This record gives sequence, C-alpha cells and structure tokens, in this order.
Amino acid sequence: MSRTTVALATFPNRRAFVHAAIAASALLAVACSEKKEVVAPPPPEALVSEVVRRDVPVERELVGQTRGFQDVEIRARVEGFLEIVGFGEGTLVHKGQELYRIDRKPLEASLATAKAELATAQARYEKTQNDVKRLQPLAAKQAVSAQELDNAVAFEEAARAQVEARKSAVESASLNLGYTSVVSPIDGLAGTTLVKAGSLVGRGESTLLTTVSQIDPILFRAGISEAEYIGIARRSEEMKAARGGEKIPIELVLADGSVHPQKGTLDAVERAIDATTGTLSLQFKFPNPGGLVRPGQYGRARFILESKKDAMLVPQRAVQEMQNLYSVAVVGADNKVSFKTVTMGPRMGSLWVVEKGLQGNERVVVAGLQRLRDGMTVTAKPAPPSPEGSGEPGPAPAAAAGER
Repeated sequence: MSRTTVALATFPNRRAFVHAAIAASALLAVACSEKKEVVAPPPPEALVSEVVRRDVPVERELVGQTRGFQDVEIRARVEGFLEIVGFGEGTLVHKGQELYRIDRKPLEASLATAKAELATAQARYEKTQNDVKRLQPLAAKQAVSAQELDNAVAFEEAARAQVEARKSAVESASLNLGYTSVVSPIDGLAGTTLVKAGSLVGRGESTLLTTVSQIDPILFRAGISEAEYIGIARRSEEMKAARGGEKIPIELVLADGSVHPQKGTLDAVERAIDATTGTLSLQFKFPNPGGLVRPGQYGRARFILESKKDAMLVPQRAVQEMQNLYSVAVVGADNKVSFKTVTMGPRMGSLWVVEKGLQGNERVVVAGLQRLRDGMTVTAKPAPPSPEGSGEPGPAPAAAAGER
C-alpha cells in the first residue's frame, strides 16, 4: 500500500487531508525561519587606559644659537705685506701666540727716522737752554736787552715742545713696529684665515685676518616671548624660593637630539625687547671642556620652571586633533563611548597633560578610535603596560593598530 493511500485512509475525507497538509507546511516554515535567525554580534573591543595622576615638571624649550664666550676679531693694525701665517686654521691657540707677522723693514726704517729726528730736537733744545743760561746774567746787568732774553726763552720752550713731539713719534713708531707681530689676546679656537702670506693688509683700514673664540665656556642665546617673560618675571621670586635660591639648571639639546653633558645656567637677560620680533634675548652659559660645541651651532635650551601638582596625563595616541581642537574617547562604567573635548598642556615623553575636559578617573581609548561612535557600547580591555613604565600602554595588537 502506498503512503498516499495510507494518508487518505487516515483522514475521513479529502478536504481534511488538505487542511492537515497546509498546517504541517506552516509549522515546517516556522521551524526553518527560527533556524535561520541571525545572532547579534558582540560589542567591538577597545583598548583603554586609565588617566594617570601625578606631579609633572613643566619643561620649556627655547631655540637659539651658540656663540663664543669671547669672539675676538684679529685685525691688522699697520700697513704691510704678510710674511707668515703662524697657526693652524681651526686649531686651539694660546694667549700671546703669534698668529701673523707683517714685514718689519718699512716700520723699522720709520722708527730709525723718528729716533734721528728726536736726537736733532734734543740737540736743538740743549742749545736753547745754553743760550738762556748765557743771556740771563747779561740781561741782569743790562748788557743785553730784555727782548733778546725773551726770544731765547721762547726758543727754549719751542725746542722743548719739539723734543716731546719727537718722543711721541718714536713711541708711535715703536708701537707700529710691535704691531707687525699679530698675537692672540686670548686662549681660544682660531677660525680660518681670511688672508694668506704675501697679501697687503692694513691699507686704509684695519684688515680682518681671522677670529678667535673662547669656547670654554660656550654661550647660547635664545629668545623668549614678551608674554612668557612677564609670566616668569612675576613668579621669579616664588620660583627662587622654591629652589632655595639655587639657579635653575639648563640642558642644551644639540642638533642631533643629543644632550650636552654639561648643564648650564642663565648668564644674562637682554636690556630691551626686540621690536622686530617681540622677543627678549636670554643668554645661557655652558661649560664646554671638550670643545664639542662650536660657535654658530643651533640647539634648544631646555629647563624646568615649575611642577604641576596632581596633573592628568593620557597617552598621546589617545588624543585626536581636528582643526586645533582636541578630543578623547572615554569609556564609562556602562561601557558606552563618549567623546570629550579637552584642552591639552605640555607633552611628557609619550604622555600628554590634559589641562581641562576630564575629571581624572576616566578610561580613555588608545586604539580603534576610528570605528567608534558616540554612545556606542564596547568591550573595554586594558591596554598592555608600556615597556618604559611611563604609564602609557604599550603597542596595540596589529589589527587594532591598523584601525587607527
């Protein structure tokens, strides 16, 4: 017997069988639809880090340029031809060391002439003295006129003045002869020579020969804005008292990012604000025993002025910037995301100080920010600790890092 025959036998009539078949089909469709129902995906994961609270030293960095403690221009003070250049360019020279020698012969001749003229003037002066001595007793006896005695006295005064003038000429010629040997006035680093042996120097002007710089210590000059200067000046006494009267140590960051091993101090403050730039020049002094730092190098003077008490810090990668506005994604206790606009302060290594916008007990998202929306529910997971122990989470997993 077939299945159809059995089914028809089960139901008393054909219509009842059709109704039963339709009901069975409906139940089967409902069962299939239940099996195909899509299960909702779990909330996305987000790596979060708690806001760090600690005292933070506030650093200032000023860009500037170095210069020698003394930069002395070496010039030719007399006219003549250079005979020798007696130093190595770019080497250290000592005070009194001969750097250049100018041909002495013309000046030696000038000195000899001056001495001869002095001798002539002295002989003339001695004659006039003898004339006065001879005429004085005669004038007393009225053997000669008073006018003759007066003339003799006048000649004596003129001869004496000539002697003084010739002595000055001899001294001047002696000085000029001494200037033919150009020596270094300080211990320092000599630059390259601007003239070579055989060149004529000193004609009409004191020719610049080279420059010697004292580089230990070395000076560093940088500018500070007028507003910053006013703020620091107002708090100077407070900062000095906080340090017990000690000067603030200054670090010199060189062009390659390295820090000069010797710390410096503030040496001087410029008298007036530069009207063209609106800045005030500060001068710092650094020991430079190895001569590593040379005049003209660019760098940054870095120093700590104050310490922010109980500051809020977040990882720098948790901060989003758009058109000079900063925001962070905060995960609340209900695991919902909310974006908050914040005011940022100075950076501290891999962290960033938050001035305003947070309470200090939040959890901020450090990875996967681009896929988050305000009000979205997430599964918050603590970010791995930073290897440096700075309080910032370490690198996010590859997938999360790629989403940022």
